Amino acid sequence: MNAPVIEQHPRSLAGTETVLTNARLILENEEISGTLAFDAAGIRAIEHGRSSLPGAIDCEGDLVVPGLVEMHTDNLEKHLVPRPKVRWPNPLAAAIANDAQMAASGITTVFDAVCAGTYENSAGQRKEMFADEIDAIQLAADRDMFRITHFLHLRCELTDPDLPALVEAQVGKPILRLVSLMDHTPGHRQWRNLADLRTFMLGTGRSAAEIENAIGERTERGLRSVGRNWPLVVEMFRDSGIVLASHDDTTEGQVVEAAASGCTISEFPTTREAAVKARQLGLKTIGGAPNIVRGGSHSGGVAMRDLVAEGVLDGLSSDYVPASLLQAVNLLARDAGLAWHQAFALVTSHVADMVGLRDRGRLAPGLRADLLRLRIVAETPLVRRVWCAGTIVF
Repeated sequence: MNAPVIEQHPRSLAGTETVLTNARLILENEEISGTLAFDAAGIRAIEHGRSSLPGAIDCEGDLVVPGLVEMHTDNLEKHLVPRPKVRWPNPLAAAIANDAQMAASGITTVFDAVCAGTYENSAGQRKEMFADEIDAIQLAADRDMFRITHFLHLRCELTDPDLPALVEAQVGKPILRLVSLMDHTPGHRQWRNLADLRTFMLGTGRSAAEIENAIGERTERGLRSVGRNWPLVVEMFRDSGIVLASHDDTTEGQVVEAAASGCTISEFPTTREAAVKARQLGLKTIGGAPNIVRGGSHSGGVAMRDLVAEGVLDGLSSDYVPASLLQAVNLLARDAGLAWHQAFALVTSHVADMVGLRDRGRLAPGLRADLLRLRIVAETPLVRRVWCAGTIVF
């Protein structure tokens, strides 16, 4: 083989490591055809060309990329409530099923987004599941039941008057790494356009009168609670090392407030103006991969492809469809002029950096062996193998 691109130690390809060869390796700044060696301790070496070592796995020209990092997904809720009004009685089983789906989607690090509080009185099911979700994540992690790495993302619904007590009970938990500040008051942020909100609510089976009553109730709750809850939650996590994110920023003023509160991430900005302001103030932006796949927002927000084109989108989240991450990457590489390494950075290194995980998100010796092997079939990403910390998990 040719001289190594990066080498950690002289015997890097001669030991008992797993060796992947004849692969399209997506490195941080380039794509190469080469060989990668790793074990449970991490990535050992990367070299140009094929390996002739016995036992080397021929990847047949497949892409080999870092394992995906997902910082905001409430997909666990789908396993806890598989149908409307059906509450699954075993939260631990739901958490394990969600973990398997994440691994099958190429995700090796996930921040399970659990909603603290609700945006309307009739949405109490989320509040009822809150402690069960967190306990299930913690138990599975403690007993090594997960295939991949799980952390907790606390989604703080600022419109809920009970929010401070719910959040305070989670302070200090080791799995808690990310907190987002959410305001779903009608007429604000994601639902600044009430016509979009009414259209969305029609899909929940409510009558026009029920929708108007709910909007009135949600507006009253939001106006009463958000101004009080925002500073309380910010103070709980000040100087804690927990990453703070603002959610659904719409105006420049909201981004300014987020930055002043210590937020370093703007999640799902709904307008170009908010995304541009976030970039100016040094906040990183995360957008929805489903928005990329569908060609736009389902709630009237800005198209993420436009933010990519303008260079003001730093990362992607699968939000409610785990498989959307790889689909979005493929579409951006195919249609938006991004090189593979640029597109994959949106779901690997950029996101890992946002949440302070410097040991993953890149193919480089010394980093975790969180890896994904895939190919594109009929314009669809096909995951062929996933390793987490050097162990096959899918």
